[in-house]
Amino acid sequence: MAERACFLMHLRPELVDEYLQAHEHVWPEMLEALSRAGWRDYSLFLRREDGLVVGYCVADDFDAAVAAMDREEVNGRWQSTMARFFATGEHPDRAMERLEEYFHLA
Repeated sequence: MAERACFLMHLRPELVDEYLQAHEHVWPEMLEALSRAGWRDYSLFLRREDGLVVGYCVADDFDAAVAAMDREEVNGRWQSTMARFFATGEHPDRAMERLEEYFHLA
């Protein structure tokens, strides 16, 4: 059974526009790696005023999908490129705050 995952990340508000521009052309090899790792229906949402990012995806096993991405060389390059946009300054995939699902209407 597929699992839905939702998580938060925090952008540096002054870099929001540049971050959005970077996502206009996500590297094709990064998209392929996400698919290989089992990420499906992946979306990112933004609250511009404070840089709050909400991510959502479906995976058979989210922890396994995250681990699979950690093994992808292209992911390391992408995360290094994106790190400067985030408040923590670390790779965004290490700074995700996963939320607990407590209700779902199918």
